[in-house]
Amino acid sequence: MNACVTASGAGLVAGLMVAFSGLSTRAGETSALPVSPGPAPLVFSGSNTRTRAAWQQHLTLGPGDIVNFASYGRPELARLDVAIEPDGHVSYLQAQGVVAAGLTLDELRERMNGALGLYIKNPRVIVTPVAFKSRKVFLLGKVVTKGAFTLDRPLTILEAVAEANGLETGLYELNTVELADLPRSFLVRQGKRVPVDFNQLFMRGDLSQNLLLEPDDYLYFPSAIANEIYVLGAVSQPGAQGLTSEATVLSAITLAGGYGDSAFRQRVLVVRGSIDNPKTFVINTAGILAGREKDMRLEPRDIVFVCDKPWARVEEVVDFAARAFIQAMVTTWTGENVGPLIRRPILPNSHW
Repeated sequence: MNACVTASGAGLVAGLMVAFSGLSTRAGETSALPVSPGPAPLVFSGSNTRTRAAWQQHLTLGPGDIVNFASYGRPELARLDVAIEPDGHVSYLQAQGVVAAGLTLDELRERMNGALGLYIKNPRVIVTPVAFKSRKVFLLGKVVTKGAFTLDRPLTILEAVAEANGLETGLYELNTVELADLPRSFLVRQGKRVPVDFNQLFMRGDLSQNLLLEPDDYLYFPSAIANEIYVLGAVSQPGAQGLTSEATVLSAITLAGGYGDSAFRQRVLVVRGSIDNPKTFVINTAGILAGREKDMRLEPRDIVFVCDKPWARVEEVVDFAARAFIQAMVTTWTGENVGPLIRRPILPNSHW
């Protein structure tokens, strides 16, 4: 698989430096999902009708949702708290295994009427919702309670963090500090990063950044004190490494098992900095090995990316590398810490 396109989740460890996920100022516009700023939510709870999310305008059912079934004029045929099965089917009376996932309540009622019409004359099914549990958002990283949270009402970023019992805190140099790295935190939606300034939101109270979440959103708060570096791409063992005082680009690649067979050694990309304005460095490791150039000393949360095809400009690879990095690190972190919550890629495959 093209290392410029996706880094394998296997062997990657927990922790995440999201300077890469934001891309550089020049490349960021191609990777971030456009979001209309609009007015900030008027209330944190999202109960105001003006805060109704777009996905709620056409609310469909999914696995885990619970409904009540009844037949008009036949109270003895009522069935309460019927859950939609994991495969998206639901049963009521003789109508067994009816597909419900992706249907609205009205559409499910009509489908049930059609299925029961084979057994009952002029069925008049009533379907009422009990609980919507199929839509979830994922909070990962330095929040107190990590995992999937049901999105059964309009929910903002701040509300979601509150449901996760807030950001983690700890002692650092005898002071209580938040452990989340806000400048490198990110929100992924529909395979793209949504531009949110988490520092402005949490530290300055800028509610214009308090976006309403949508189903399958991923909120990630990386560690602010992780003493790690990340080596990705065309290396034998991509993943995180503990940072030592002597760590350099070449030594990090060596600890990652060395180059892959197709690695492009003349231009290795190093990325460091904040999510919105990262610094990029291009290192000629072939020149270092030949004694023509000097190796580069690494800093905490630097990313070393080895591509498997020649490239000339940073913009050519930073987007692909960022997507691969987010996908691999979030998937691996989730699998190791909170179970198999992510069952499909959160970012689309890219093509070189």
